[in-house]
Amino acid sequence: MTHKERFITAINHEEPDRVPIDVWYTPEAERKLLSYLGEDTEKLSLYAADGGYLPHLMEHDFLITWIGPCTSYYMIDEPEYYDEWGIKWRWVDTDTGNRYTEMVGRPMAGTDDIDTVKMPDFKDENRYTESKEMIEKYGEEYGIMGGLACTLFELSWYLRGMDKVMEDMVLNKDFLHAYLDKLLGWVWDAGTVLVKYGVDVIWIGDDFGMQDRLLISPAQFREFFKPRYAKLFSYLKSLNPDIKFAFHTDGYNVTILPDLVEVGVNILNPVQPKSMDPGELKKKFGDRLTFWGTIDNQETMPFGSVEDVVNETKLRLKTVAPGGGLILGPAHNVQPQVPIENIMAFYDTVKKYGNYPIRL
Repeated sequence: MTHKERFITAINHEEPDRVPIDVWYTPEAERKLLSYLGEDTEKLSLYAADGGYLPHLMEHDFLITWIGPCTSYYMIDEPEYYDEWGIKWRWVDTDTGNRYTEMVGRPMAGTDDIDTVKMPDFKDENRYTESKEMIEKYGEEYGIMGGLACTLFELSWYLRGMDKVMEDMVLNKDFLHAYLDKLLGWVWDAGTVLVKYGVDVIWIGDDFGMQDRLLISPAQFREFFKPRYAKLFSYLKSLNPDIKFAFHTDGYNVTILPDLVEVGVNILNPVQPKSMDPGELKKKFGDRLTFWGTIDNQETMPFGSVEDVVNETKLRLKTVAPGGGLILGPAHNVQPQVPIENIMAFYDTVKKYGNYPIRL
């Protein structure tokens, strides 16, 4: 099978030749792996519209073209910078070898004037040049995913502050409804362009989960976010009935999974196994959701042995892969302290045991 055939077969809940894979890296971890492989360490892919180099090198089965608020991370190598939304960012060094960018200025923090929101033009097709090139160059060989993460809930507090948005859900509901309606416009426009160009999946994302519970109540999710996702997906389906939808939300999200299925989500990411048991999710939702991720990135990948990585990868193949509906990889970005041996053990184990029919 081509990478695309493998990817499409799996998300249609059928068994391809092997389980499709996808792994994300922080810039430091990506550079570390490229160096180990003897490759150019400047060819980094994190949140790049062109999808980068590493997914091809490591035989991942789809490519992601990143558009929107998520591209503000790691955007400029300056101590501080502003993105196109007017958010101020600052680089922060850590004692673990990572450098991250964090938001330190929010244009909506002190106002309820919705006109303060600086809405970039996502109808302008000039911003999609690299996306279009990716689709034209690789769309026959690879699945193509339009990455429109940090979509609505996250963008609302990026601009305003999480404490203010949480207050708005209780004390300022009329404002919040109007505010979210305005913010929905960017992904509506970006999704329109990417569906027209021919992506296979539109991927949106808002982190609603903490380690063992939701950040907000299910009722608040259903009041403020579910109807807007439903409206967006229905519209994009009208443009292409075959389009699939992936949704990213870290942590524990069991109580809203039926809602995500109801609005049309096909692929759930990242399925953090210390928050939700992937095997149990497969039993309950495996006929409706494809699970993308599932390998523990909190303990197994950074601190486990090669044997731990092999065993967990085999467990996911045994309990989640049968019948299709699995895209296997660590649940979020691999960090620089993850041993190269663990990274390679993941890839090698999938290559050895991930062929269908699964025999474990």
